[in-house]
Amino acid sequence: MRIDGLQYANWSEKIFRQLREGGVDAVHVTIAYHENFRETVLNFEKWNRWFEQYPDLIMKGLWASDIDTARETGRTAIFFGFQNPSPIEDDIGLVEIVHTLGARFMQLTYNNQSLLATGCYEAEDTGITRMGRQVIKEMNRVGLVVDMSHSADRSTIEAAELSERPIAITHANPHEWAPALRNKRDDVIQAVTENGGMLGFSAYPHHLKAKSECTLESFCEMIARTAEKYGVQNLGIGTDLCQDHPDSVVEWMRVGRWTKQIDYGEGSASNPGFPPMPEWFRDNRDFGQIENGLRKTGMSDEEVAGIMGRNWYRFFAENFGPMQP
Repeated sequence: MRIDGLQYANWSEKIFRQLREGGVDAVHVTIAYHENFRETVLNFEKWNRWFEQYPDLIMKGLWASDIDTARETGRTAIFFGFQNPSPIEDDIGLVEIVHTLGARFMQLTYNNQSLLATGCYEAEDTGITRMGRQVIKEMNRVGLVVDMSHSADRSTIEAAELSERPIAITHANPHEWAPALRNKRDDVIQAVTENGGMLGFSAYPHHLKAKSECTLESFCEMIARTAEKYGVQNLGIGTDLCQDHPDSVVEWMRVGRWTKQIDYGEGSASNPGFPPMPEWFRDNRDFGQIENGLRKTGMSDEEVAGIMGRNWYRFFAENFGPMQP
């Protein structure tokens, strides 16, 4: 079983076919960065058309059992998530609405301060806000997973402690291995995993040691060492694959509507666009490379199977439905 905890591609029939060639059974797809509620609904609508056009390749995922259906029918289950709470605007009632529409993950921040928490690019981390505490409760109630991938340290730790259900960092790596602003320090990973939460390892070059030149051996060794520290059952893959997009899209991700200035985010003026992916993970057809690389670290077949998909499957099964009384 292969499940990717996060992708944001320029979706097309070509990529849907690559998902099948790579044996990807399910993928968490970003359908909102800075979109408001109405704009996000239009993105759901766009996906509904793709489900109609490519029923032999993809299907909508709502529950873990949909992954079983996808595997049985040779398709990839598509699960939706937001990288920002902008789709719920300032209305807690929209949490249940977006879950009903099919959203299963929502980040509380995207780099900046939001109405809910602090992003990892802010100078001061004030933690979870008053509204954030209420929204976490509501997300827990309906089965919308709290994602803290782009959040600051204090906010992430508080979210893990406040949430009555496990939370996720769907796409990031340990800061100790690659000290990017977006990567997570030991106390953050500890807080998330000790409460049953998941960390999805990112193949996005800005999160890698040596960036685009990172080796498969280094990446897989990092995963193996993280498993020793925090438990293999709390780990998965979240590649953050941003395939086939023009560079104008990474500008939208970083700038949105919040500034008139160019914000280079994890890039720079000399390297403003999408960085080239490492040679061992160009697209979804390369998932087997990661699987083989993990085996070479000495991990057992069962441990590798967990990281490649079984751990996400369990997490989906336990956290996408309403909270049990």
